[in-house]
Amino acid sequence: MLGASGVAPLGSHLRGLTHVALPVPALKRSVRLREWQSRALQSFEAHSGREFLAVATPGAGKTTFALVAALRQLAKAAPGTRLVVVTPTAHLKLQWERAAFGLGLHLDPAWAAGDGSLPADMHGVVMTYQQVAHHHRKLKRLLRGSFAVLDEVHHAATDRIWGEAISHALADAARILSLSGTPFRSDSAAMPFVNYHDGEAVADYEHGYGDALEEGRVVRPVYFPRTNGHMEWRASDGTTHSATFDDALDTVRANQRLRTALSPEGEWLPEVLRAADERLSELRRSHPRSAGLVIAMDQAHARAIAAHLRAQLGKEAVVVTSDDPLASTRIARFATSTEPWLVAVRMVSEGVDIPRLRVAVYATTTTTELFFRQAVGRVVRWEQGHPDQRAYLFIPDDPRLRAHAAKIAERRRHCLAPKKPETSPVERYERETSAVDEQPSLFSVISAVATDSVMHSSDRGPNSEERDLSEKEDDPSLVVEVAAPPMTQSLAQAPDLAEASRSGRKAELRKANAELAKNIARRTGWAHSQVNAELNRLAGVQRIADATLVQLERRRQHAQKWLSRC
Repeated sequence: MLGASGVAPLGSHLRGLTHVALPVPALKRSVRLREWQSRALQSFEAHSGREFLAVATPGAGKTTFALVAALRQLAKAAPGTRLVVVTPTAHLKLQWERAAFGLGLHLDPAWAAGDGSLPADMHGVVMTYQQVAHHHRKLKRLLRGSFAVLDEVHHAATDRIWGEAISHALADAARILSLSGTPFRSDSAAMPFVNYHDGEAVADYEHGYGDALEEGRVVRPVYFPRTNGHMEWRASDGTTHSATFDDALDTVRANQRLRTALSPEGEWLPEVLRAADERLSELRRSHPRSAGLVIAMDQAHARAIAAHLRAQLGKEAVVVTSDDPLASTRIARFATSTEPWLVAVRMVSEGVDIPRLRVAVYATTTTTELFFRQAVGRVVRWEQGHPDQRAYLFIPDDPRLRAHAAKIAERRRHCLAPKKPETSPVERYERETSAVDEQPSLFSVISAVATDSVMHSSDRGPNSEERDLSEKEDDPSLVVEVAAPPMTQSLAQAPDLAEASRSGRKAELRKANAELAKNIARRTGWAHSQVNAELNRLAGVQRIADATLVQLERRRQHAQKWLSRC
């Protein structure tokens, strides 16, 4: 519905915003931390160095820990100190923005270095490593004296472009907090701002999967149903092969065997999908919002899997691929829906928070320990209110994946397991990724049949039912008080704004301003550039990208008055 001005009316909560002189009193709030978060915060605040590496298993709550640490750091920093968060993906930028808003911090996920300066009415920005790589020279000046959080820092490497760029951009940062759930890389490159001893990254604080299980109500016990099979294929050199997952093969043939098993043309993958769907249906009887994830090889593979789920099992699946500009929106919508299946290619490999995922199918030829652990992280997040928290990752019985699962299951079984030397399958295959043939077009699947399917031998894990943790929950030492620091520019915030993030309201205002300018140009005959220049002048804005929320609202009001006179 259009208003009298010819544009869709903006919500009444955006009308009449007025500029507020600084300083603005910060609202204090109490945050209850988990035990490990409290200990990590104490360790961070006692740490005298500039860099700090916190390692915590996926699902443990690294984001909350980092934001509380940032709030407390900014509270005692020089006025105007900004927070910068760097993430691996664009979708994670939105997750960080939402999490920060929940603690009273306003972070701009849409900011770009081309805007020229940091937004005046935000506490900071969220960027991807790729953005930093493209603009590290300009960012070095803008981020001087900032507090930086590097999310999943293992994505950067000092001898790779992302690592070099982040090292340069944050050379003059006041404090750098690095986070990782998997503090190693498939290659041997070092991570920036991380200390090493004998070639291994040294965490300043570490909270592993076993630690999280022991703590309770943090992560789920994960189980690994693995399925063997008999696969036949024709290699790119024209030779024909057949093998089960029990047969010893060289790396190339092992990759071809796995690729054959995962082909939708065979019978192995449909059988595993059927078993996973049965498990999910069982879980949904007591937990109706439970969901499943299939991690596919590529876009065509993902669509074929979704087609099979629909045609053979009667289940609709949401497909997200990296080429889809709406992928982040689809993931966010899926996270809050009751839809049963999500099929993704790497888009949900790390950091994405969908606690209702309880079942996953590992249907990718990537066999590194790093990627495998990231896949486990998708189903490990605890949800309140469900006595049975067990999660399942269905895997091919490939020796490499079997070895990775065994290491995690060992931690699950004993909760606190001492570090052991790498088993030979991991040492042998940890750097292997997807199958690569010189002539992949000549590779063809002949057949793939699932045979025996077993749960991992460590199925007797710790009791997955909720334990009585009331004493821990009442522990006052786990509660900290935080308050967001004032910004360069602020505004009077009415109670009905509590659920709208500042960056979201600015995006809405930019859209409204663009629509008003278009209508003014159409009615007056002025060029769009002339209309925008005049509106910027009236609002005291140099560029729309630099405008604060107050300035955007002022510009909108001027535009509405102008349009009413046309």
